[in-house]
Amino acid sequence: MQTQMHTNIPPANSKDWKVWWQLTRPHTLTASFVPVLLGTALALQDTHIHFGLFFAMLIASLLIQAATNMFNEYYDFKRGLDNEESVGIGGAIVRDGIHPKTVLKLALGLYGVSILIGVYICMNSSWWLALIGIVCMVVGYLYTGGPIPIAYTPFGEIVAGFFMGMMIILISFYIQTGTVTETSILVSIPILILVGAILLSNNIRDLDGDKEFGRKTLAILLGRKGAIKLLAGMFIVSYAWVFILIALNIISPWLAIVVISAPKAIKATKGFIGKTIPIQMMPAMKATAQTNTIFGFLLSIGLFLGYFL
Repeated sequence: MQTQMHTNIPPANSKDWKVWWQLTRPHTLTASFVPVLLGTALALQDTHIHFGLFFAMLIASLLIQAATNMFNEYYDFKRGLDNEESVGIGGAIVRDGIHPKTVLKLALGLYGVSILIGVYICMNSSWWLALIGIVCMVVGYLYTGGPIPIAYTPFGEIVAGFFMGMMIILISFYIQTGTVTETSILVSIPILILVGAILLSNNIRDLDGDKEFGRKTLAILLGRKGAIKLLAGMFIVSYAWVFILIALNIISPWLAIVVISAPKAIKATKGFIGKTIPIQMMPAMKATAQTNTIFGFLLSIGLFLGYFL
């Protein structure tokens, strides 16, 4: 079956830059940008910002995210999950004709560049970050690679939220301040939840197809209605968490500005209700990702306002 799939791949037009750009799955890259920005905004309360480290961390995070997306593309194809009719933001292999090995080599190349940037970060902060960075990269690979991909288990959401949300925030904070504080951990929790929500929304959309291929995602275990209820609960907890921190005087009241993003969360939740066809759920998926992006930006703006005003 795999041989037949390979022979049916049309040749890619190497001059079409849009194909290569789409391979990075650009709509997901904000999941890396927002935590770096937020971690740096948190550090502003305690120190002057080292912009060289900020941009290095930002670029490294984006490259690792793009590489993880490419590993996802490669292994979904190898396992037969992707075909010409698949609904989603992937498809560089099955629809655009990029050779699978090219995708894999490009992902490894991006990892290589990230390692070089990581050396610069470690030289200006701590070499302990090298170990943490390697762990994050291994998890990125194992998310869809390896004998038991994390994405095929009920732990995909929590793993993605922890490593792509909380860890990036805390590393971004640490390289600026040289420490990790209780406040930085507490503020990172809503982003952990919302990054996990992005993965949950993806698994809700792909529930039927994933079940056919033997995946055991959280959405499959809970069922469609249960997964949608969990998604709504994740949104509620994220917003409630911020207001609890404000009430406890842990963070500035300016961070209440995150409530502006609430309509996106409502749209995301409603967008899944009563839907069973993947293409019908794409707007809800997009709204979920936008909720994380806008929520994170507003948290950062709130921190800036609390610092300067």
